[in-house]
Amino acid sequence: MFKRALWQGLIAGTAGGVVMTLGEKLEQAVTGRPDSHVPARVLQRLSGLPEHPGKQPLPVNWAMHFGQAAALGVLRSVMAHAGLRGPLASAKFTVVRLTNDQILENATGVGAPPPTWPRRELAVDVLHKTVYAFVTGVVADALARRSGGLGPGQRHAALRPGRRPDSGPLPRGEAYGR
Repeated sequence: MFKRALWQGLIAGTAGGVVMTLGEKLEQAVTGRPDSHVPARVLQRLSGLPEHPGKQPLPVNWAMHFGQAAALGVLRSVMAHAGLRGPLASAKFTVVRLTNDQILENATGVGAPPPTWPRRELAVDVLHKTVYAFVTGVVADALARRSGGLGPGQRHAALRPGRRPDSGPLPRGEAYGR
């Protein structure tokens, strides 16, 4: 499962990153909002690359932007393989994506906590990360469904609908683990 989740997650996360980026470029054309150089600055701080004042090198910006999108897609793929699929799983994943950004940006001193942001900037960021999470989820769910059918959690739920205290786990051989 983990090998499949790895490559499928990289595909799903990259697809989510591409659609998010296209949406960002469309939004920027309408609103006039400038490009963000935060991804490049975070990568420079994390990797020890030299920092540059002002506009950052596009390859560094995109390496972090798409690298982070692809890497986090693996987690969404693991969710899908475990049986956590659909819009609710993607909504949960949106929080993961936003949290990941904030940990990296705040730990490196590149960003500030969201409550300090202008509301419009916060809304735009949440919107774009939500698009990423839902597109990544659609792709991850489809790939997991195609390669493995129902996840263990879904098979467990199908045994007896509803959460019941007397419903034991799936047999060990029907789930992931040892």
